[in-house]
Amino acid sequence: MKLNKILSIAVIISGLSTATIAQNISIIPEPYQMTTKPGNYTLPKSIAINAPSSANVVSDQIAAKLRTTTGRVVSLTKNKSSIDLQIINDANLGTEGYTLDINEKGIQIKANANAGLFFGWQTVMQLLPAAVYSNTLQANTNWTLPYVSILDKPRFGWRGMMLDVSRHFFNKAEVLTFIDDMVRYKYNRFHWHLTDDQGWRIEIKSLPKLTSVGAWRAERKGKWMNTPAPGINEPKTYGGFYTQEDIKEVVAYAKARFIEVIPEIDIPGHSLAMNTAYPFLSTTPNYPFQVNAGEEFMDWEGFNGHVAAKIDNSLDPSNETVYEYLDKIFGEIAPLFPFEYIHMGGDENPKNNWEKSSNVQALMKKEGLKDQNEVQSYFVRRVQKIINSKGKKMMGWDEILEGGLSGDAAVMSWRGIKGGIEAAKKGHKVVMSPNDYNYIDFYQGEVTAEGKVYRGLRMKTTYGFEPIPEGIDPNLILGNQANQWTEQIFDIRYAQYMTWPRSMAVAETSWSPKEKKNWNSFSKKVERQFEKLDAANVRYAISIYDPIVTTELNTKGELFGIMEGEVEGLDIYYTINDQMPDNYSEKYTAPFLIPDDVLSLRVISYRNGKQIGKYLNIPIESLRKRAVKVL
Repeated sequence: MKLNKILSIAVIISGLSTATIAQNISIIPEPYQMTTKPGNYTLPKSIAINAPSSANVVSDQIAAKLRTTTGRVVSLTKNKSSIDLQIINDANLGTEGYTLDINEKGIQIKANANAGLFFGWQTVMQLLPAAVYSNTLQANTNWTLPYVSILDKPRFGWRGMMLDVSRHFFNKAEVLTFIDDMVRYKYNRFHWHLTDDQGWRIEIKSLPKLTSVGAWRAERKGKWMNTPAPGINEPKTYGGFYTQEDIKEVVAYAKARFIEVIPEIDIPGHSLAMNTAYPFLSTTPNYPFQVNAGEEFMDWEGFNGHVAAKIDNSLDPSNETVYEYLDKIFGEIAPLFPFEYIHMGGDENPKNNWEKSSNVQALMKKEGLKDQNEVQSYFVRRVQKIINSKGKKMMGWDEILEGGLSGDAAVMSWRGIKGGIEAAKKGHKVVMSPNDYNYIDFYQGEVTAEGKVYRGLRMKTTYGFEPIPEGIDPNLILGNQANQWTEQIFDIRYAQYMTWPRSMAVAETSWSPKEKKNWNSFSKKVERQFEKLDAANVRYAISIYDPIVTTELNTKGELFGIMEGEVEGLDIYYTINDQMPDNYSEKYTAPFLIPDDVLSLRVISYRNGKQIGKYLNIPIESLRKRAVKVL
């Protein structure tokens, strides 16, 4: 009897131990399958890595990281290994899947290809103490990993992130940092937005004015679209560009980390930098163009049902020189980027200057084009022919569907998922990047604390996105992408703040099985990732601790405040008398009246008696604007 009790207790302890291990594991994105076991493996003083010579690109990076951070002696050997990398043949894994076993023998990663080994190692990095992400020696760290067995593979082949380097220029080292940040969460597509109204960022040797003129603008330090237009003779000193050698270096760096780079040349709209360099490419060649410095020049309210440009930022679709120049541009770009796609933009093209152009009218008559959408379609087909002639496929934003789309062109759906659905129904490949889920330049917490950037997007909303619409052939959905536009992002640290942790949600949606997704468990994993980001010196937002504050007006016109935590376990405290709140202030439990004499709502969140969120001070004007009337 006593023996049975002892065995029962042992089983219970073993079960609790396994559960505790599972709780402490916070892998993002969530693996396809994972089994935890009691026990830990400690990296030995001398670490031996066994890998086939074909996997040197992976084993060399592992060795370099471990030498730098752990201080251990690391050798590549065929003898008894601490870390064993194997190339196998398992149809279930694909090219990026892997198996990972950590046990008393050490770490074993198996995959069909080096990409799988590399992504398996990213999982190992998340299982190691957070200090492994440091770039300096962490001598006092206990380098242990939990025993675990994982079979993992991605849901989508396209797991993308875009960086806009036109609105604000990020130098080569900063771009490499951005790629390093992507790697941790198994992203594999870097979409490089290289041209726009605010700057041309890639060297084209046959067209030098694109960078000598188009890469530079007047410097502005204030709020975007709240800045004065530059004077004609004002110095143009802000900007920069990448030489073709820089491009090669970035592409090679990404390739070694199993990330493909897709370049974007945004045309026919968003071409003010190009028109400044070569004004005769526009329909208004005599205009004194300047590269936009952040001043507003578009009429977003619309013009005859379309967005209108107060300054012509479109290429002239009737001008044959435009196509000759684009042939030169794509001719120089194609050899720099091994990836199969080139992105031509095609978004937000204002057609008001086309409508006024006699040359465009003549083109319409000659080609039998009935409206400006068909003119755009004509332009898109011409560009597609050029891109195809360079051995590449064309991709564009969903506006390229307007007027018809042909051939093997792929669509990146940004205005929600409608464009993606339309493209897929017509047989085109689609990348989902809807702004209502995946635009990581939108503010992510309380607007009065973060500053308004178009509109808000909570991480919980981002996590809730499903990339495959109902009734659409899943084989046509290439994958999922986050977009980091930088109109109001001046430097790499703030780009990181806007990207992380929200892009972890995009990463998990892109990689993990749909049925594995769970917001409450994911949000807990995100919080455990903060220590890793700290070790990597990555700036990130803690906006998930900001309560979601809404207001309602009842039938009497009384204003009520409502607060909801985005994550579990928050205690929310507030004041309405202009006093600073703490955890002895009024605790939120139900909607509360905001009297007419209140000037602001001050809020702070705690967990387990400790402040965890930002201090929020929300003016009464903002509370009234967000009010919903209750009937």
